[in-house]
Amino acid sequence: MLEGIEFLNKQWFWLLLVLPLAILWYIFKYKRQTAELKISSLKGFKVTNSWLPKLRHLLFALRLLALALLIAALARPQTVDVSSKTKTTRGIDIVMAIDVSASMLAKDLRPYRLEALKKVAADFIKGRPNDRIGLVEYAGESFTKTPITSDKTIVLRSLKSIRYNNIIEGGTAIGMGLATAVNRLKDSKAKSKVIVLLTDGENNAGFIDPLTASELAVEYGIKTYTIGLGTNGMALSPVRILPNGNFQYARTQVNIDEELLKEIAEATGGKYFRATNNKKLKEIYDEINKLEKTEVEEFKFYNYEEKYRMLVVIAGILLLLELLLRFSIFRSFV
Repeated sequence: MLEGIEFLNKQWFWLLLVLPLAILWYIFKYKRQTAELKISSLKGFKVTNSWLPKLRHLLFALRLLALALLIAALARPQTVDVSSKTKTTRGIDIVMAIDVSASMLAKDLRPYRLEALKKVAADFIKGRPNDRIGLVEYAGESFTKTPITSDKTIVLRSLKSIRYNNIIEGGTAIGMGLATAVNRLKDSKAKSKVIVLLTDGENNAGFIDPLTASELAVEYGIKTYTIGLGTNGMALSPVRILPNGNFQYARTQVNIDEELLKEIAEATGGKYFRATNNKKLKEIYDEINKLEKTEVEEFKFYNYEEKYRMLVVIAGILLLLELLLRFSIFRSFV
């Protein structure tokens, strides 16, 4: 019954201490007003069992309850309905450029590199409710998987569908992946534009030089975070496709052009990271999430509904009932 009700003037509840004193006063007064008559026998009197005298204390109880309700009304009970409205004051547009070359099937991350990335990237996307996000795939060539959009359901569905396929030309065209991401962001009106570029290899395909693509990013004010994915040394990687369509795995050397990735990040005002396991990959995306904060302004609206009026009405009804009973049914007894 009292769920959601707050009392604005709680100090009035101190008056409830008057109620025990009123009860003591009533008991004392009742004993003083009750006369005693001692007789030896009641044989000469007619005895009646009336219930009215036994209910005479009801009048005091009604008055006491009315007083308690008035004190509660003075404490000013009210309910508060809080509604909020958020306004994004500094939106961020983000494009995630993901390497989908065959080496992304290497099993140095669990269960393999591409699947580990998709899981971490999905958490990253879910944690950016106020930003627009797009996806770019690249191997030996690049294309836009999802244009920048605020609909996270579409982005997550597209991310889930990313997988290695031999339709895309083989190799790792870092420059083309970066250039495609820049192209998606160059006309953006967002105050902050970010590319998260991930690769596990070296630039060995495509017709756009990665440094030329980074110059384009600088020209359009796009910050680029680069991630080198893969363990240091050897990794269990696919080396050929068997006749049944499955991959044959062997331990191969992990070659990541870290100097290039560092140069791209530094030129665009971003940062380079190296992910050698699942935990490190998650930590990297968490750090990028902290570095690129969206400023959100929140407005709260309070709707107060006063509840004391009903208490006053009930108290008035109780007092009126007491008066009616006092001057009608209990007139001869009180």
